[in-house]
Formats: sequence, structure tokens, C-alpha cells
Amino acid sequence: MIMGRLKEPATPTQATPTPGKSTHATGAEAAGAPPESLWALIREDIDCVKSRDPAARNTLEIVLTYPGIHAIIWYRLANRLWLRGVKFPARFLSWLGRFLTNVDIHPGATIGHRFFIDHGAGVVVGETAEVGNDVTLYHGVTLGGTSWTAGKRHPTLRDGVLVGAGAKILGPITVGAGCRVGANSVVIDDVAAGMTVVGIPGRVVKATADRRKLGDGRIDLEHHLMPDPVGEAIVSLLDRIEFLEARVSHLQYELQRSRTAADEAA
Repeated sequence: MIMGRLKEPATPTQATPTPGKSTHATGAEAAGAPPESLWALIREDIDCVKSRDPAARNTLEIVLTYPGIHAIIWYRLANRLWLRGVKFPARFLSWLGRFLTNVDIHPGATIGHRFFIDHGAGVVVGETAEVGNDVTLYHGVTLGGTSWTAGKRHPTLRDGVLVGAGAKILGPITVGAGCRVGANSVVIDDVAAGMTVVGIPGRVVKATADRRKLGDGRIDLEHHLMPDPVGEAIVSLLDRIEFLEARVSHLQYELQRSRTAADEAA
């Protein structure tokens, strides 16, 4: 999925994103590499809003009035403490961010560049979740776990994923680069790159090549144009039933005509 252009070029501490692969450091800080600039990450998070939200007018408005941005800033601060092994203060900052924004992001989650939570409310991101670059979540999204055991138990979202309002992505699954998840869908299986998923449980209904393209390079926000596989299946069944009823009526007519001819011959 192609996102809007950034306002500034990449810097040495800000790697250019590669599709399908997140450049955000893991808990090991990229095997000893120096940590990325916290301010650079936050600035990218703020700048990307202008290319994804038509209502965004200027940077000051975004910084002061967007709870999704506030939640990401709290997460970035808590995550730095978490990576340094300062667990309790990190969890406290995470709780404070949740209290102020109604967005719950565990400080242990791994989140890449230019992360955007639109209408930030009711979003939950679990401890072992991994989110790539240029990912967009709408309100009510859950990146949750399905196991009590330690280790990887939350989903991985590759670069450019867009998740609609109220969607739940559960378990240690992978949603491929450029995927779109429809509103209120429940995804419990891996999704290949470039697919659109809708329904409960989530079903793949459309590939990237079949989507409507926007000339200015922005993401397609026409969520209401997503296909309805259940509705399409019902329509197919109704068509088949209508055909079979017509055929049965024809056979009944032929049978009645044959009986009438036999009676007349007798």
C-alpha cells in the first residue's frame, strides 16, 4: 500500500523503510546498534497524519487535539524505558497514557515508523505485538493474544497495513504488507501480503491489484466499497434456487402432459 510522501528525507538514524520488513529496532536494539532518535520517531508519527487524515489542517492542531498521537508519544517514552529494563516506570507511563487517551499500548510492543491511530479510542496493542512501518489503525482495534503462555502471543502487522474500526486481530499470526482489514472483522489466521480481509472469522476477499487506486498516492479510505462475501454467496444461492424451481415446474408440466396424452390414448 502506497502512503503519502514524507515531508523530510531519511536521516542516518532513520532508515528508509523496505516493503514487508520493519526497520524499527527490536527489544535487543538491533543487536547493539544505537537507538533511533526518539524525537525523530515522534516527528514522523505527527507528520504522517497529514497524508492519512483529510481533516488534519496543521501540525499544531494535530499535536494538541489528536489522542492517537498523544497515545503514540506516551508509548514511545514508555518503550524506551522498557528496552532499558526499567519495567515498572514503563508500565506506569503506559497506564498513564491509557488513562489520558483511552488507548492501551503495552510498552513491550514493537512499533515501527509513521504509526497512526485515527480517532484514537479503545485501541489495545499487546506486549508481543509487532507493527511495521506506515501502519494505520482505527478506533476500537485490538491486537490481542490467545494464549496464557509466555512468548510470542500477539500478532505481527507488516508495513502498510490498514485496520478498520473495531477489528480484532488475535494470536501470533502475521498480516502481510499492504493488507486491509475490514471494520469489525476478526482475524485469526495468517494473511498474505496485499489482501483485503473481512468478516468473522476473517476471509480474504480482494487483492491489491483489484483495489481502487488514488491518483495522489494516498491510502484508499472507501471502506464501504469492501465486498461482502456472505451477501455474494446468498445471492448465488438464491439464483440457483430460482433456476431449480423453474426447472422443476417445467418437469412437472411435461409429466402432466405425458399423463394426459397416455389417458387419451387409452
